Amino acid sequence: MLTPRGLVFGLLGLFLFSATALWFLVQANAPAPVGGSIPDVLQQGTASSTAFATSSQVVAGNATGSPFASTSPSATTSALDLHAIPLGDGQVSTSPQVGYVYSCTTSFPTVDANHTGPWIHGDTWDPTQKIPVAGQVFWPQATFSNIVKGATRFITGNGLPVNEPTGVFPISPSDPAYQYDHNPNSIQAQNIFYALPAQPIFSAAPSCVPMGPIGVALDGVPIYNALDANGRDAVAHEIQDSCNGHPQSAGQYHYHGPSPCMPNVNERNTVVGYALDGFPITSLYDAQGNLYTNAELDVCHGTTTPITMNGQTVTTYHYVLTEEYPYTIGCFRGTPVVGAAHTATQDASGSAGSSPPQAAITACGGKPIGASCNAPSSAGTCRTMPDGSFACVPG
Repeated sequence: MLTPRGLVFGLLGLFLFSATALWFLVQANAPAPVGGSIPDVLQQGTASSTAFATSSQVVAGNATGSPFASTSPSATTSALDLHAIPLGDGQVSTSPQVGYVYSCTTSFPTVDANHTGPWIHGDTWDPTQKIPVAGQVFWPQATFSNIVKGATRFITGNGLPVNEPTGVFPISPSDPAYQYDHNPNSIQAQNIFYALPAQPIFSAAPSCVPMGPIGVALDGVPIYNALDANGRDAVAHEIQDSCNGHPQSAGQYHYHGPSPCMPNVNERNTVVGYALDGFPITSLYDAQGNLYTNAELDVCHGTTTPITMNGQTVTTYHYVLTEEYPYTIGCFRGTPVVGAAHTATQDASGSAGSSPPQAAITACGGKPIGASCNAPSSAGTCRTMPDGSFACVPG
């Protein structure tokens, strides 16, 4: 005989069984969460929340469009410890090679021991331990122009950083940096004038990079290769200011690698300057916000991807800034505008160099400052150049 108490427990059991069956039926017919299963969604959320947690974790991608397929890696994961960056000493080559400087100069003087500091640890170095040159000097007289006229990109200026400071040079004996580098040079205005191809193309083979300018940053500062006067890793050994720049013997202030003062340096695939073959140099980060590494780049330290240039997205070959040696350019993929001697002076053709072409000077003969002119290939304005010459500058 069923007692009232037994009836209650029976009905309760039937209710629980029905509720459980209904829950399983609903779950079986429910749509999956957007982006995958629940574990997948949680994993994606973790990845996105930690993507910028540390810049030492780098995902290397495929160097799409690289002209050297054999040197372009498959998509792999690599890591760059920003407290133990591999030292580039000895990585100078006589032919194109990933992670090396294909240098036109292969014989260097004896090493200056003063350039070895406590931030260098065997075959690695820690930039956070490196001492910068003290002081902050602004240059209101700095000028820079980057103008495309027809098939030519005209880059002019006086080599001084626009809207950015330098340290105090010569380095003062009272500066803590002096114990490691006695740089006696003063920063001097220069004459920067380059007529670069606006649509550069690959040369038949890569060519070596000179000592001296290999490009110009968008703040007007020349970019040199990764080597110091002794053929070592300049970014690691030489003492530079807080913008990672310093002057050489003629007073030309320059960078050897990435500078926190370069426009766009921390953007994604965005132009920060131009190499002397006309190809752009781009920022430290790829389209996903990861630091580029050598593993993603070809023998000249470049790749082909969409980039931001002049506010537009274009797909082109470009050199890439990296935190590891050779930092900017390993070799030229195009034909540099400087002559075969790789000097910074006007070449015989009068088409490029750091001095105005004779045709540009002639076009302003007898004209006042600011007058309109038409040389060498487009309309411009007559201006006094830093070396004292008076020439037609496009713009």
